Amino acid sequence: MPPIILTVLLTGALFLGIGAGYLVRYLHAHSKKNSIEIRIKEREIEAEKKSLEVIEEAEAKAKDIEKEAKAERKHLEEKLDQKETHLTKREELLDGRQIDIDSQKESLQGKVEQIKSIKSRLDERVDEADHKLEKVANLSKDEALEQIVKKVEHEREGDILARIQKIQRAGEEQYEVQAQNLLLAAIHRAGNTVAPNLMTAHVEIPNEDLKGKVIGREGRNVRAFERATGADVLVDESPGYIVLSSFDPIRREIARVALETLLKDGRIQPAKIEEAVEAARAEVGKIVRVQGEKAAYEANVPNLHPDLLTILGRLHFRTSYGQNVLWHSVEMTHIAAVIAEETGANVATARAGALLHDIGKTVSHEVAGTHVEIGIRILEKYGVDQEVILAMRAHHEEYPYETPESIIVQVADSISGGRPGARRDSMENYIKRLTELEQIATNLAGVEKAFAIAAGREIRVLVNPNSLNDLETNKLARTIATTIESELRYPGEIKVHVIRETRVISYAR
Repeated sequence: MPPIILTVLLTGALFLGIGAGYLVRYLHAHSKKNSIEIRIKEREIEAEKKSLEVIEEAEAKAKDIEKEAKAERKHLEEKLDQKETHLTKREELLDGRQIDIDSQKESLQGKVEQIKSIKSRLDERVDEADHKLEKVANLSKDEALEQIVKKVEHEREGDILARIQKIQRAGEEQYEVQAQNLLLAAIHRAGNTVAPNLMTAHVEIPNEDLKGKVIGREGRNVRAFERATGADVLVDESPGYIVLSSFDPIRREIARVALETLLKDGRIQPAKIEEAVEAARAEVGKIVRVQGEKAAYEANVPNLHPDLLTILGRLHFRTSYGQNVLWHSVEMTHIAAVIAEETGANVATARAGALLHDIGKTVSHEVAGTHVEIGIRILEKYGVDQEVILAMRAHHEEYPYETPESIIVQVADSISGGRPGARRDSMENYIKRLTELEQIATNLAGVEKAFAIAAGREIRVLVNPNSLNDLETNKLARTIATTIESELRYPGEIKVHVIRETRVISYAR
């Protein structure tokens, strides 16, 4: 084969190979391009599908939110309608009452004018009759009255004294009935209305921003706290403080501890409130138990039931006229022990009776009856010796003194509660009150000496028997009592004891 032909064939084969290579490369690139486009399309379809799902989910959530908002709005509108209806009814009721009051007022004014007219005519006739009597008797009204009184006092002194004594006895019986009614009313009201300024605890707020957290949205935190603790929360009662009010001192202490914990934590919500209250209840329970054990140890009264020690510890949160009841009871045990040792009585019984004498005060606002009756039931429940119950139950003279230890407990109670500085009065006020009490009596004619005794609950007055007779002595006692009522302020009552004693001394020589 000639070389030129061979060269042409080789060149043609080369171009043919190059063309075939380009064709194969083109077909490979075209197939790869189609695969990429297919994947891109699939991803676009998948993205569109996901976007549709997100849109549908968002639309569903929006519908739920809109539904909740409409329901809440409807609830608020219903509440507002109820309040508006309630206020409208109250306004109508008040308008009706005002009309009744106005009509009654007009009627009463007419009756008052009529009574004034009748009284004026009666006064004129009485003056006319008095004038005629003075003219006939040739004596003034005051002179005639003085003569009659002197004559009656001289002739009927014994009858007058008997009548005064009878009136006094009737008055004492009436006072006892009134006192019983007052006590029953006080017991009935103890669980219903309570003066908040006497039964409150104050918790300081670090900053005013915490007030909003304490209240919560629409007051939900306050409501949750009140439900959990049983104490009323007064947020705006005192600036810088939150006031907690409850008739139960233990409940009030639990609320105080829980609120202080929440304020320190800063996270205030219903779940946190329940946790804080439970923790505070456990903490206060430990404090109560420790205080009961400590009091029993210091009073040297062993072998008390553990539950009785817990009840005793509750007295740590009770006060009487500013005196802590638990430590007043411990103080009584020391006084009772000294008296029992000196008189030969049972020291252990006297100590136990003194320590447990006020244990009924722990639940006196929850259970019917006096704290003495409640205390007896508590001690009987826990198997306390009957001698101890007899010793503690007579400390307010509700029961008779059946044992020497019962008298000792009553005396120890009077000494511990009546000594200067024990209760709310300061020493200066105490001395000033007793001095003023004695001065009222000594400033009156016929009084020789006056002594304020029994921590100011009684004043004993000694009179000159030659200056006053029995009738005048009765008048003097009433005068002193009336003056004390008008000039002094004091708790309870003050007994005025006037003594007129005649002593005759003669000598045989």
